[in-house]
Amino acid sequence: MALVTDTLQRRDGRKGRGSASRNRARNGGPRIGSHIFLLILVIYFITPLWWLTVASTKDTAGLFGGSGGPLWFDDEFHFFSNLQGLFERQDGIYWRWLGNSFLYAISGGVGATILAVLAGYGFAKYNFRGRAAFFGILLGAVMVPLTALVIPTFVLLSSVGLVNTIWAVILPSLLSPFGVYLMRVFAQEAVPDELLDAARIDGAGEIRTFFQIALPLLRPAIVTVLLLSVVGTWNNFFLPLAVLSDPLLLPVTVGLNGWQALSNAGSGGEALWNLITTGAFISIIPLIIAFLSLQKYWQGGLSLGSLK
Repeated sequence: MALVTDTLQRRDGRKGRGSASRNRARNGGPRIGSHIFLLILVIYFITPLWWLTVASTKDTAGLFGGSGGPLWFDDEFHFFSNLQGLFERQDGIYWRWLGNSFLYAISGGVGATILAVLAGYGFAKYNFRGRAAFFGILLGAVMVPLTALVIPTFVLLSSVGLVNTIWAVILPSLLSPFGVYLMRVFAQEAVPDELLDAARIDGAGEIRTFFQIALPLLRPAIVTVLLLSVVGTWNNFFLPLAVLSDPLLLPVTVGLNGWQALSNAGSGGEALWNLITTGAFISIIPLIIAFLSLQKYWQGGLSLGSLK
């Protein structure tokens, strides 16, 4: 009888494994259509980056008539000579533009993240009069294009004498309605009210509860808002173009645009296309490093298992 039972168990095990294999082949096999679609998206997004990388190794003649085509390298490699020309142009003003971009992005990004965390946590975990109305106004601000606010911002900054200063870029960058909305939504789910009540029962004040209980649970959303704010400020173009006129205060985006206008002038200007493409390539490297170094913090569900 034991032998019969053992045989039946082995047969049932083989049948179970066979059924599981068929289910994986039917349900979990490669979805060819989805993979092809994802591959097309990858190519679509990688192609501009690849073109910029290739273009930064060419001189101006190679950009418009090189032997390798627009998506491949030429016979001559001009990347280092382009770097030298980029950093020597106008007494190395590109370094100044790059430093300005770092200043605006870090100051605006960190400041916007701090305000978004505090405001989002307050909207999510505190009941106060007018909370729904204020949050509705916030949602309305999310829907307003940033470019539509540039001219009113310029008029406001001009009335207080901040035009053509670093504060004309930093102060507007501190406001991130979408960051506040994202933090509010995340805090509602990631920070259980039971944890906060337990901390208060144990005698912890609101500040200690926020820093020791809530803040670690909000880390994925904080990193997300920080990256979005830094990238948005780094790539900001219209606002600095409107509020800054001193070349020494321009970020790299507006500075390269000035070189592009000079190159578009034709015979009346200089052809700086090789410096523009190389400068654009250098300007995206800090963003790539930021994403690669902070992506490990993009993980959700940190509060799962914190309550039994």
